[in-house]
Amino acid sequence: MTSKSRKRSSRDRSECELIAIGASAGGLPALITLLGGIDPAFPAIVVVVHLDPRHESQMAGLLSRKTRKLVKEAEDGEPILPNTVYIGPPDEHLLVTKGKIQLAHSRLIRFSRPSIDIMFGSVAAVYGNRAIGVILSGSNRDGADGIAAIKRAGGITMAQEPSTAEYRVMPQASIDTGCVDLVVALDKMGETISALVARAK
Repeated sequence: MTSKSRKRSSRDRSECELIAIGASAGGLPALITLLGGIDPAFPAIVVVVHLDPRHESQMAGLLSRKTRKLVKEAEDGEPILPNTVYIGPPDEHLLVTKGKIQLAHSRLIRFSRPSIDIMFGSVAAVYGNRAIGVILSGSNRDGADGIAAIKRAGGITMAQEPSTAEYRVMPQASIDTGCVDLVVALDKMGETISALVARAK
């Protein structure tokens, strides 16, 4: 594992309430590996993956079968609960309010809806230093601005080691912002997140 770390003040050492994950091309196999490595008891996880808006997504069901975790497609207004993974539906932005999911069919951001930046920005604003932001494989730079927002809010930021990503552009773009705390090989990401969550309790 390669890491870029920063000192976190005592104010930063708050219990993690939400993990936010963004991915694009190559994201599905990366998500299967990451989620499979996270401990059975975990904070709520919200996920945005760039999906084809013309087709109904089967991602939640596939991830549920592959990872043995409760994975569901996010619904507008539903509560955000621990031990649950919420997948943003195609063609809708996923945002969070305090304890709830919010979906919005607003304009495309960098040609994408859902947008990782939009989701991360809402996570930063609502959860601040109680959040972990994670960027996985992808072929554009969506998420880089959002990672910076989470870091500014005091959250922990992580990117997949680009050499372990099917498409390295997205994690590399986040790393290039200088706002990524940890750069981690894919097969170590789940256990690293679990260790961070346990340490914050």
